[in-house]
Amino acid sequence: MNTDYKLTSKDKLTELAKSKGIETWNELTEFIKKLPYGRNKNRTDFELVLSEQKGTCSSKHALLKSIADLNNVPNIELIIGIYRMTESNTPKIGTELTNNSIEFIPEAHCYLKINGKRTDLTSGQSEFMKIEKDIIKEKLIEPNQVAEFKIDYHKKFIENWLKENNSEFEFDQIWKIREKCITNLTE
Repeated sequence: MNTDYKLTSKDKLTELAKSKGIETWNELTEFIKKLPYGRNKNRTDFELVLSEQKGTCSSKHALLKSIADLNNVPNIELIIGIYRMTESNTPKIGTELTNNSIEFIPEAHCYLKINGKRTDLTSGQSEFMKIEKDIIKEKLIEPNQVAEFKIDYHKKFIENWLKENNSEFEFDQIWKIREKCITNLTE
């Protein structure tokens, strides 16, 4: 984004960002991108991204979308993308898929569309291009949908995918393998 926007709102989230020395939208996106990947104590409290100094794709992008809205930063959309998570496009998941003879698991990933361009600010190493060709479905959401709604949406997607593909796997087996992959990403 070439144009920068001053953060002027007096709300709690913006004030917390400003207490970290962040004055503009571009400074905020750079700051968030540099925070380590990790689950917060409460996935619905986006302040924790700033106070715990970490976050997931969901919490980081929900925080960014919230602050964008509060500060009238235009053309920022929050997206859930379901993509084919493989060991090649998400190498930090380790060999869980190979160990279980699975080619991929549909994974829900949150990111922003800024002026229509997909932008992943989960970390400084996020390379959206690695998963772009593996996107199966995208859905526009609001920040408050990154918790329960995202989990339910993701689980329903996997259940349908297992049925459509006549998979020998049960949902619980796939979800357990997926959780191990996500744990590997955090380490």
